[in-house]
Amino acid sequence: MHAEPPVIKRLKHAFAWRGDRTDSVSRADVTRWWRDADILNELGPDLAQLFSDASPTVVMGTESRGSLLGVLTARHLHTGFAEVRKNPERSADSDAWWETVAGPDYQDRNLHLGVRRALLKAGDRVLFVDDWIATGAQAEACHRLVKMSGASWVGAAVVVDGLERTSLRRSLTLRSLLSVRDL
Repeated sequence: MHAEPPVIKRLKHAFAWRGDRTDSVSRADVTRWWRDADILNELGPDLAQLFSDASPTVVMGTESRGSLLGVLTARHLHTGFAEVRKNPERSADSDAWWETVAGPDYQDRNLHLGVRRALLKAGDRVLFVDDWIATGAQAEACHRLVKMSGASWVGAAVVVDGLERTSLRRSLTLRSLLSVRDL
């Protein structure tokens, strides 16, 4: 058995399930991840390492946590970052976006997602990054945005895999640092 990487130990230690005894569900609290400088220094490189064989040209993530992690990952890969906005608003008629609607997410919302067309181009190799995947709806929607743009989907790198629909793991080329069972 091999030793657990230091970032995995730190992630587990800084994670908490929140809820009272009378609550029917607990909620994941990852806020201490953002407070720990060592975790922040390691997350970008470790998420990038999940796709070390793929050579992405751009990293994509949804606001807000996907943006935070996406920028850390893009910085490590020396690539740019394409932010996916929730309920995007055009700043002018000429402001062109790729847009789609995500299926129900972990809060049972159908989010309208978009990315500016100038940020994704045919020929780009896109790595999607996020902190947690549960339903996979936002990742699927981002996959559609990549297809619309003519770019190629490299895969999805997430910190925690809690995917409910296991069939998506293959279609999204999902790789993670942790499984929800580890927490």
